[in-house]
Amino acid sequence: MASELGVSRSSLREAIQKLISQGLLVSRRGGGTFVQDNGLLWTQHRIVLPLQRLMADDADYRYDVLEARQTIEAGTAWHAALRAIEEDKARLQACFDATRRVRDQDDPEQAAQADVRFHLAIAEASHNLVLLQTMRGLFALLQTSVQQSRQRMYTRPTHFARLTEQHQVLLDAILAGDATAARAAAVAHLDSVHQTLRSLQEEDARLARLGRFPPSFTET
Repeated sequence: MASELGVSRSSLREAIQKLISQGLLVSRRGGGTFVQDNGLLWTQHRIVLPLQRLMADDADYRYDVLEARQTIEAGTAWHAALRAIEEDKARLQACFDATRRVRDQDDPEQAAQADVRFHLAIAEASHNLVLLQTMRGLFALLQTSVQQSRQRMYTRPTHFARLTEQHQVLLDAILAGDATAARAAAVAHLDSVHQTLRSLQEEDARLARLGRFPPSFTET
């Protein structure tokens, strides 16, 4: 390829790496480099990359993303309740069960990943490809900025119990085919997540402020 393009190998490697970082190409270990899947490519290029740049400058944009999730997931829950077939329902139940089992292993990272899989399963059950690809893009965006906070939510029993209860309500509504209840459950759940992450951020800021005081001051 370097010969055909009339460039050096180092220049070609640099160009390929840039295209990989932009999501246009995907590198598979031992398999080569390929053009990214069209659906995922559209999501990465049109949704993820511009928002990644915004969040790099101001992490508070994560909350705009969470608000967008609330709007989108209200729709996926609604459509999932109306359209889910038996195979979808079985997958949803399995994903929900996984969110409960993984907590027993005391692994907050796996618990957060199981949470993501449950929400993506709802998007899949909506049978709307645009909503599904958008959800995938938003979760890819949130992975680096909120993942640690989501993990912290699972290390606290009260937060974990609340999340599990909210997931159960959402699951039950979808399995029952109650679109109105499913949409309301999705909105309530993500509003709770939003508020919890805000609370954790404020707690971190408060601890950081305390850490700047001299030891003699904090001990009094």
